[in-house]
Amino acid sequence: MSTATSDFISVPPGLARVVVTDTELGDVRGDEGFFHYRQYSAVELAEHVGFEEAAHLLVHGHLPTPEELTAFRAGLGRRRVLPPALADLLPAICATSRDPLQVLRTALSAWGGVAGLRPLYDGDEGERLEAALAAVAVTPTVLAAAHRLHAGLEPVAADPALGHAVDYLRMVTGRLPSDRDARAVEQYLVATMDHGFNASTFTARVVASTGADLAACLVAAIGSFSGPRHGGAPSRALEALDDIGTLDRADAWVRDRVAGGERIMGFGHAVYRTRDPRSEMLKTTARGWDDPLVELATGVEEAVERALAELKPGRELHANVEFYAGVVMRLAGLDPAMFTPTFCVARVVGWAANVLEQSRDPKIIRPAARYVGPTPPQPVPTSVAAR
Repeated sequence: MSTATSDFISVPPGLARVVVTDTELGDVRGDEGFFHYRQYSAVELAEHVGFEEAAHLLVHGHLPTPEELTAFRAGLGRRRVLPPALADLLPAICATSRDPLQVLRTALSAWGGVAGLRPLYDGDEGERLEAALAAVAVTPTVLAAAHRLHAGLEPVAADPALGHAVDYLRMVTGRLPSDRDARAVEQYLVATMDHGFNASTFTARVVASTGADLAACLVAAIGSFSGPRHGGAPSRALEALDDIGTLDRADAWVRDRVAGGERIMGFGHAVYRTRDPRSEMLKTTARGWDDPLVELATGVEEAVERALAELKPGRELHANVEFYAGVVMRLAGLDPAMFTPTFCVARVVGWAANVLEQSRDPKIIRPAARYVGPTPPQPVPTSVAAR
C-alpha cells in the first residue's frame, strides 16, 4: 500500500542528528568531545586495554574476565589463519587491483562463499557470532597479504600465538614490531573500532536489515568506507604535512587552500564541535617518539587552527583523528598505503558488532525519497509508444 507524500517526515540533509534506531553499542557526544563503547570511554579503553579486550566488549557486551580473554585471544589467533582456498585466491585477486580495500572487498566476498555463510535471516545467534569473529580475524591477514603481494613479496602467515595488533604489524612488515610500535598501533585500533552511526556502519546495518549474510554486510560497509570523505583521510592528512614541509610554510599553505575552496584534510569533523578526543590521545601517543615529524605535526596543528579560526570564524575546526593517525602509523613503520586499511582493521569490529545487533531486529530499513522531477503522469510520446 502506498503512502501519501503528506505523511512523509522531512529530515536534514545527510540525516544529520536523525535517530534511526536504538543501540547498546555506544554513541558519540560531539558537543562534549566524548564517545564510548557500551558504557566505557573509548579513549580510556584505548589507554588501558588491548585490542582483544575492547573487541570482546563490543561483540559480547562486557569486558572479559582473565579466562574469557585467554579464550577470546586464542580464538581470534586461530581464525586469523586464512582458509587455504582463500589464500590460494589472493594472488589472482591482487592482480586485478592495487587498492587494498578493493582487494579486501573481493576477498571477503569470496571468503563468504568459502566459509559457507548463510543469510543472517537463517542463522542462529551462535552462527552469526562465529561469522563475525572470523571476519574480524581474517581482515588484517588479507590486508597484510595484499600489501606484500603488491610489493612483490611473499605473504607472512598469521601466528595464532601473537596478539592481534602485534601480528598485524608483523604480517605487514615481515618483522616482529617493538613493544612501542605495537602498542601505539593497538591504541589507534581500539580508539577507532566504532564511532556511532557513521556512513559505513549505517550501510552495514541497512544490508543486515535485509537478512543478507555477514560478508555482504561487510563488503557494503567497505564500499562506503573507501570514500575519501570517510575512511580515506589518514594518508591524505599526512600528505598535507609532507606538502607543508616546514613549519614556516603552514600559514601560507592553509590560506592558499581555503582561498581555493579546498578542504583541509585532517581538520574538522561532521560530529565534533570541540576537539576530537581520538586526536588528542594519538597526539600523546605520537610524542612517545623523539622524531622531527612529531614536532612538525604539533606545530602545523597550531598554525592551521589559528588560520582557520581567522578565515572561518564561528566554526570549530580542530585536528581530527586522521591528522595524528597518519603520524603514529608512519612512525610505527606502516606505509601510507596501509593507513586506511589499518583503519579498516579496527572498524571491522564495530561493523560486525552492529551487524549482530541489527540482525536481532526483524524490521527492514526502508526510508523514502521525495520526488522532485517533472509532474507525473506525463503522456508517453507517440513516437516512442509506437516502437
